[in-house]
Amino acid sequence: MCLFVLFISAVACSGKLETGSINMENWKKDRNGCLGLRLQDLEEIKQLKNTFLAKNNQEIILTFGRPDRVELVDKSQSFFIYFLEPSDRCEQQTEKEPLKVLFRLNAINKVSEVTVTTLNP
Repeated sequence: MCLFVLFISAVACSGKLETGSINMENWKKDRNGCLGLRLQDLEEIKQLKNTFLAKNNQEIILTFGRPDRVELVDKSQSFFIYFLEPSDRCEQQTEKEPLKVLFRLNAINKVSEVTVTTLNP
């Protein structure tokens, strides 16, 4: 019961993060980067990425929506992946690896790194 109360209080304290001029409505509409709308905010993401450090996973989800992919690397870290360019789940397929934003989360679900890259975690 105590764990449940702790979880609820942690979620209740989480809020949306400051995203500058990123069009969050377009961001959330552009699942897997299929529409190319997220790419319009590339420069703003690059400028703001360090402001997301030490934020928790719930704040990231409340702000950016459900991640396009979640990769669990081991018990101590995972990645939230948001595609900026069309992923392999879009109708239009590309030969190259798409550009994406990777939020690396540590064992206590805090962001430890934010990277804009074509590389996979």
